[in-house]
Amino acid sequence: MRSSLYKYEKLRCPAVVITTSTQIRPNCDPLSRNIEVATLHLSLHTPAPRHRTTSHVFLDEIATMSALGRDFFKAKLAKLPAMPPPPLGALPEELDELDIDDDDPPDAYGHGDIDDEHPDPPLDDSSSASSASSTSTIIAPPPMARPELTARRRNNLEPIPWTHHFSENLHLTPSSNPSSHFNAYYTPSSASGPLFVTHHGAGSSGLSFAVLASEIRKILPDAGIFSFDARGHGGTHTENDQDFRLSTLSDDLYDALTAAQEQLRWETLPHIVLVGHSLGGAVVTDVAKRGLLGDKLLAYAVLDVVEGSAMDALQSMQSYLMTRPVGFASVNQGIEWHVRSRTIRNGRSARVSVPALLYDYASGGDASVTSSRPWQWRTDLGKTQPFWQDWFIGLSRKFLEAKGGKLLILAGTDRLDKELIIGQMQGKYQLLVLPEVGHFVHEDAPEKTAVALVEFYKRNDRSTLVLPKKVWEM
Repeated sequence: MRSSLYKYEKLRCPAVVITTSTQIRPNCDPLSRNIEVATLHLSLHTPAPRHRTTSHVFLDEIATMSALGRDFFKAKLAKLPAMPPPPLGALPEELDELDIDDDDPPDAYGHGDIDDEHPDPPLDDSSSASSASSTSTIIAPPPMARPELTARRRNNLEPIPWTHHFSENLHLTPSSNPSSHFNAYYTPSSASGPLFVTHHGAGSSGLSFAVLASEIRKILPDAGIFSFDARGHGGTHTENDQDFRLSTLSDDLYDALTAAQEQLRWETLPHIVLVGHSLGGAVVTDVAKRGLLGDKLLAYAVLDVVEGSAMDALQSMQSYLMTRPVGFASVNQGIEWHVRSRTIRNGRSARVSVPALLYDYASGGDASVTSSRPWQWRTDLGKTQPFWQDWFIGLSRKFLEAKGGKLLILAGTDRLDKELIIGQMQGKYQLLVLPEVGHFVHEDAPEKTAVALVEFYKRNDRSTLVLPKKVWEM
């Protein structure tokens, strides 16, 4: 044998493979990866196969070879790296990394997939949405991995505090509207960096953008993030938390920014990029169309909302609200429901955003709340129904007409209405489609969304424009 022709490779199974140049008949050994080599399997942990193959014939030849040949093999084996033990079917770090089939039932927003690799006990709720079921086909890990899997899943449901993603939690009271108290999460920008101002959707909170904020800062460390809770959401309280008119929400965004300017002692507002998701997209578009921020607004981005599909979705919104759980036994169970129902497809984001959506009404003295499900929704979306059409009528027209750079990020091209299709063909705005995500595009794919937003800012950053010299400067 020619020693220079020996090589080895590692396989998933705990075995060492040594190949030689000895020719064999095609397909004579199912373990061979090349029909022109014979494979010697020196089993370390697995029992020998019951049937004899060319590999075993070759093994018999090894047994009868000279002492010199055996010494050669021992020397080669001594140089091989230690083989790790076979994995016990470890669970990915985040729930959103699980492999999911595409033929699962759709969620409330029409996006499929529910992870049900290992069914958990159903949530304590009479609603049909309290327990997610799935027909996903996932390769199960070895039985010994089940205890570890359960522990890992439990750890992945623990809430993550806002301090992991923001520098400060601001409590803002604008001098022009002292009855309003806005709750905001803030990370300052550098002297020349932009400020990304975000507005969440109905029923959500400013922490919906927490993971996205961290991803933006990774790419653009000079950027600042200002993410506040709208009235009736999160920690914000106003004189009338049930006034969800679009003009009121737009005024709130402006008031929160001016209050931050007063409290943080900004000389002037920084250059701003507005980012709005769902209802928030309608709000930032209205702010841009009304010119409330003047020349401080560089551009605005709208996430997964257009007029046509939004108006169509309103017809089924009541049905969705009736099917989701009334409450949860714990915050962890609320996080689990959002991930299992695929409302939020990123476990890391759900762990920081979902806790702000729930409130322990039992501890607040509400006798009508059952002790088995004390954690209920902070925002009653049913009470926003009178304002739904006000939010979205005329949205496409305002989006195209408002001043500033425009970016539309969607979870599918089917959401585009006629007006936006024409506008996109005319180059009036930038369009990005992320088909693998759900309605919460910024939570499901924070890295991709962050890259798109930073590039969008750079294209609209006026400070990078190089203007020709004036005649008298030449």
